[in-house]
Amino acid sequence: MKILIVNGPNLNLLGQREPGIYGSATMDDCLDALRRRYPDIELTYYQSNVEGELINKLQEYGFVGIVDGIVLNAGAYTHTSVALHDCIKSLNVPVVEVHISNIYQREEYRHTSLITSACRGIIGGFGMDSYRLAIEALRG
Repeated sequence: MKILIVNGPNLNLLGQREPGIYGSATMDDCLDALRRRYPDIELTYYQSNVEGELINKLQEYGFVGIVDGIVLNAGAYTHTSVALHDCIKSLNVPVVEVHISNIYQREEYRHTSLITSACRGIIGGFGMDSYRLAIEALRG
């Protein structure tokens, strides 16, 4: 099985940015743990602060079926991007929406996700373990 993990804006700062919300682990820490836990799954990681680059990567991997599924933490674009929603709907693989924090316990503007309806499901509020739970969902 092959899974693409995609992180959106500001998630390159995990481990440094607002540790009270996002924790002190880096994405490299998370990826190392996931790769140890799932040696049978090929995990590819991509992060960008640019909406169009995220769309390009999702299309590159998900439209032609290079991967079997995608774990997507779109960051702030979750709440603003019709373009990401439309991209996800066009893909030929399932996408699981992930959030490190529980977006419904945060500011009201974070309570609306424009991408949820295009995704297979949503997992949030479990810290970095949200990525593991998304992989489990894709494994079936």
